[in-house]
Amino acid sequence: MVFALVAELGGSISAEHGIGVLKRNDLPKVKDKVAIELMRSMKAMLDPLGIMNPGKVLRRCRTR
Repeated sequence: MVFALVAELGGSISAEHGIGVLKRNDLPKVKDKVAIELMRSMKAMLDPLGIMNPGKVLRRCRTR
C-alpha cells in the first residue's frame, strides 16, 4: 500500500541502504529503463568483477 502511494506521487522506494532484494521487483515501477541501465552501468564500473553483493539487485552488465 505504501509503495503504491509512493509510485502514484512520483516518488522512489530507495533509501540510504539501497533497494534490497525484497523490493527489487518493484524497481521498474518507480524507475524507467534508462535509470536502471545507468545504475547497472555504474555498478559494473565500480565492481567490474561482480564481487560486491553478487547476484542481488543489479546484475553485472554484459555486452549484448
